[in-house]
Amino acid sequence: MNDAQLHAVAKFRALHESGCFVLPNPWDVGTAIYLEHLGFEALATTSAGFAFSRGKPDGGVSLDEMLRHIGEIAAATKLPVNADFLNGFADEPEAVATNTKLCISEGVAGLSIEDNTGNNAALYEKNLAVDRIHGARNAIDASGIPVALTGRCEAWLVGSTDPLRVVLERLTSYAEAGADCLYAPGVREPNEIEQIVKAVAPKPVNVLVSGFNCELTVSQLADLGVRRISVGSGLALAAWGAFIRAAQTIQKDGAFNLLAQNAASAELNERFRGKS
Repeated sequence: MNDAQLHAVAKFRALHESGCFVLPNPWDVGTAIYLEHLGFEALATTSAGFAFSRGKPDGGVSLDEMLRHIGEIAAATKLPVNADFLNGFADEPEAVATNTKLCISEGVAGLSIEDNTGNNAALYEKNLAVDRIHGARNAIDASGIPVALTGRCEAWLVGSTDPLRVVLERLTSYAEAGADCLYAPGVREPNEIEQIVKAVAPKPVNVLVSGFNCELTVSQLADLGVRRISVGSGLALAAWGAFIRAAQTIQKDGAFNLLAQNAASAELNERFRGKS
């Protein structure tokens, strides 16, 4: 246990108590430093953004590699960092608890555990999914470091036939099992977001905003009662989009015009000076 981590945990928990904040997702040290520079109050890792940077699919990163990455991001910033910890890199609650302890030791202020098995786009059976949240909660309590636990229901992402019903049932159960924050990535309709917020109240809700629902705004989500907004792999995919378009234009047309909007090397050199 260290004072810096405890301070970050306290700050992160306080952010969830009122209002609405944006939790952007860097995928490497440079993007973490720059997001802190912009004035965001907390950061979260992105499993997909990191995996793509390693030339791997989302979910294709090993536990050891992910722990190193999470620790690297947490060490790069003074801001609280929430870890996208996928399914805890385990199926059974006891193993989720063991891995949760390892994640806490990397200096995080929070972490999320999802109910997607990663196998054929299926969710864990509900009772097992609830027990997995219990396992993570018990590990956090035993650590003496009260990191914020986010319980994620992936019903929209796995293509459940009635995702809202599944989400409402599961997130209320995850809240009862000890999740501090609830999260259903993939929701886009304001009325559905409002139903989720009311179902788990007074516990806070995280909403993912990315390309599929980018018409949503911070003020709109705040009015719906959302406390936390993350962008998942959204920023990483924005960078990939710009890279792919520019590279394709060079290869196909022999033109370099898409480099005109590049970030300035001088600014980045100045921003990162003294960070190595």
